Amino acid sequence: MDITLTSKKQAWLHAIRLRTLPLALSSIFMGSFVAAYTGNFKWDVLLLAALTTIFLQILSNLANDYGDSIHGADSAERLGPVRAVQAGLISLAEMKSAMYLLAGLSFLTGLGLIYVAVQNWLTFLVFLILGLAAIWAAISYTSGKKPYGYIGLGDISVFLFFGILGVAGTYFLHSLTFSWTVIWPAISLGCFSTAVLNINNIRDISSDQKAGKKSIPVRIGRARAVLYNWSLIILGNVTILVFVLQNGTWSALLAWLVLPLMIVVGRSVQTKTSAKELDPYLKKMAISTLIWVLLFGIGLLFST
Repeated sequence: MDITLTSKKQAWLHAIRLRTLPLALSSIFMGSFVAAYTGNFKWDVLLLAALTTIFLQILSNLANDYGDSIHGADSAERLGPVRAVQAGLISLAEMKSAMYLLAGLSFLTGLGLIYVAVQNWLTFLVFLILGLAAIWAAISYTSGKKPYGYIGLGDISVFLFFGILGVAGTYFLHSLTFSWTVIWPAISLGCFSTAVLNINNIRDISSDQKAGKKSIPVRIGRARAVLYNWSLIILGNVTILVFVLQNGTWSALLAWLVLPLMIVVGRSVQTKTSAKELDPYLKKMAISTLIWVLLFGIGLLFST
């Protein structure tokens, strides 16, 4: 795009992609809000879960930069934001070392999280396996010999890790119990998070086709990908109504104040066709999702 990387420090900050962190933290906040609603909130769980998620998201961003560079999606023909390795300011070896560092940090904080939260070895082992799976998912999206993002499985991964597992897992670590109450908010957040990825893939559809990256938009075409985007936005907002009807928490519909912003994003994705025009709506969808979660949480807490 219009960004020109001129120093290694700037390249690292750009590779970290701070704008992606609000979306990553949304699942932690959502699970924590539901835990507070049910009287199970713990500050240490929130802080350690947030820290682990930040490390995992940065790891995913670095791995994406690394993987797309070696697989050809970040070629000179790519129309999205310039990548650090692509710009030549960070070598593949340096990026790989940073990935190892972030994988180690996320493992340590994740280990600390499940240590302070769980009370038996079986649960500890289950969450340890889930944590290792999250690290693997963050690295393998575009890296490795068979990156799953290149065969169109990124949407499923985002829906599971940012939605179902992220929200329900956070809730469980607070409460040490499972409740179907948390599933509907988890589905909502999974839909919105997947929409962010879908907008990214619509933006990159041309370069992804040339690189052999078979994302959902590449597979189904731009027109259907836009309809898919609308379905994710609508389903995410409708699903929370099921939660409200089940629990009588009408004030949680405060989240619907963000719906007009999401509609603007949906219409813009439908009408704007260039990568430069589409790129800002990634951030807008991510920020809209975070605001949605915060308003939902505020409304939920006021209902108690």
